[in-house]
Amino acid sequence: QVQLVESGGGLVQPGGSLRLSCAASGSIFSIRAVNWYRQTPGKQREWVATFTSLATTKYADSVQGRFTISRDVGKNTVYLQMSSLEPEDMAVYYCNADIRESSNPFRTVSYWGQGTQVTVSS
Repeated sequence: QVQLVESGGGLVQPGGSLRLSCAASGSIFSIRAVNWYRQTPGKQREWVATFTSLATTKYADSVQGRFTISRDVGKNTVYLQMSSLEPEDMAVYYCNADIRESSNPFRTVSYWGQGTQVTVSS
């Protein structure tokens, strides 16, 4: 079984920075794309950023230039560096990864983490 665990959320003032981590563990053969999403109460989950299987990055317009997604292959961890945070960035942030497990390396399964709260407030 595979687990994704997010960490790094917390309270930050407007204009501040936070770095979120998403660590994958378990019987992993390979990790394909990894995505960050966020959700606020009463709203649909919103895509934020992707680190693709080709090691390219994509960002939502709302975070372009302020957020950076990166990956440490050796640690099976993806990071989301968030800068110039705004109150509108306040949400629960979720990590999502397409993973091939050692038990069946030909099948890709999508996993979600439990989420980490980011609060932007003065």
